[in-house]
Amino acid sequence: MAKAKLLNAIQSVNAHGDKAFVPYIMAGDGGLKTLKSKILFLQAAGVTAIEIGIPFSDPVADGPTIQKAGERALANGTTLRSILQELETFYQEVSVPLVLMTYYNPLLNYGLEQFAEVCDKLGIAGLIVPDVPLEESELLKSLLIKTDVALVQLVSLTSSPERMEKIVAAGEGFIYAVTVNGITGVRDRFDDQLEKHLKQLKDVSPVPILAGFGISTLEQVKSIGSLADGVIVGSAIVEAFHRTELEKIKELIEASKKVLN
Repeated sequence: MAKAKLLNAIQSVNAHGDKAFVPYIMAGDGGLKTLKSKILFLQAAGVTAIEIGIPFSDPVADGPTIQKAGERALANGTTLRSILQELETFYQEVSVPLVLMTYYNPLLNYGLEQFAEVCDKLGIAGLIVPDVPLEESELLKSLLIKTDVALVQLVSLTSSPERMEKIVAAGEGFIYAVTVNGITGVRDRFDDQLEKHLKQLKDVSPVPILAGFGISTLEQVKSIGSLADGVIVGSAIVEAFHRTELEKIKELIEASKKVLN
């Protein structure tokens, strides 16, 4: 399979002079029945793709806002199985690519082969598993090879040039460029080396570079978006949905339009 759905969506947005905007939402936060309305709202608002977080009891990369959202989702009884079952009820109404973000344990508990089959059936376009490094990703890749699900790789600020090249060579869909050394969450400032880091990635990557972690304001969407092919916004979106601040979400999405390199 070409793993093309996610890649094409990002490249199409870039070709029109805009930056990709990928919001992160936590499935089950506010109740699993809100998942459909959130996805269709974001789709109508013009996002490039949607990252759907799977709640997990021991998240290693999540900051306070997303951790709390995950705790609320788990308290509602949300599981990977129930999320996929809910997606099955409306996935044919979704045209924007969906990317699942999960840790490895829920996948192992669900069953890797069955998970790959269900993702393929539901048209899932991408998968992010932050606790599976490149060296341990072969099993997942082998199961996803017959599907159009792109296994998205993450690159940190501390990655050496040699490791960076290895990761981007395995890139599918896009490369997730982590913009901070630490967990997700709102940041006032970013590392001075970020611009150089993103430029190095863009120079060697055959797939688009999307920057994520800590991007939460209109100014950050524009400034960091100008250094990459797009941005991923998590905590600010999760909090806005929690507070029902839908106009704030629309403003963040609009900030990704016509951002110059």
